[in-house]
Amino acid sequence: MPTLNSPGESAEPHRHREMAESFGVDAELYDRARPRYPAELVRRVVAASPGPDVLDVGIGTGIVARQFREAGCRVLGVDADARMAERARRDGLEVEVAAFERWEPAGRRFDAVVAGQTWHWVDPVAGAEKAAAVLRPGGRLAVFWNAADPPPEVAAGLADVYRELMPELPPAAAGATGAAAYAAGAGRTAATLRGTGLFAEPEQWRFDWEQDYTAAQWLDHLRTSGALTRLPADRVPAVLAKAGAALPGRFTVRYATVVATAAVW
Repeated sequence: MPTLNSPGESAEPHRHREMAESFGVDAELYDRARPRYPAELVRRVVAASPGPDVLDVGIGTGIVARQFREAGCRVLGVDADARMAERARRDGLEVEVAAFERWEPAGRRFDAVVAGQTWHWVDPVAGAEKAAAVLRPGGRLAVFWNAADPPPEVAAGLADVYRELMPELPPAAAGATGAAAYAAGAGRTAATLRGTGLFAEPEQWRFDWEQDYTAAQWLDHLRTSGALTRLPADRVPAVLAKAGAALPGRFTVRYATVVATAAVW
């Protein structure tokens, strides 16, 4: 499940489940348009975990889960959206439909609990306690977000379109939430983990990378954001048309993947 706002833009985003569960409106598009995560991140989490059993919180269509499966892990997913879960299952992934805080592990334990672009939809304290309860000794919780930084002219053009056609939305809705806001969210997550007393000292990692887009590909990316998944369907074509006119044919987006992670005692 992608995010409309960064983890820093709402004090309690986990209370807004209706937004978190809007992303399955077009699960196939989401799976195609959303970026993957750095391979080095996956390798580092696997190397720091005591075994191959991974629980993916907010598995969505399975983007994170497939990357961990390709790294040799056995992955179980949990997601509140049955539409997203069904898309993940089509790739052979095992998924159980529930909000993580209410999910029943039935005695199962894992070597890593991971969450890509989803942890801010989880109650921070209850989620940390649940993760600690299902991790084996030394198991690792790793939660991470992709922060997009389009070229300035792209960000400015889209912000103008959004201000005109969707003035009720924050600037980050145009898909240009900076890495600093996500890093701040990761810092708050690390502080919460520290405060539970259930984890060793948390760490924060960052991976910088780039991805090339055509205008059509970036429009698909925007269509999977909360700005458009929750917009009335009759308003979407006008936004896409105007946004498309504001985009160059090709451009490069810089990404920072920020991570908060800790091993359970």
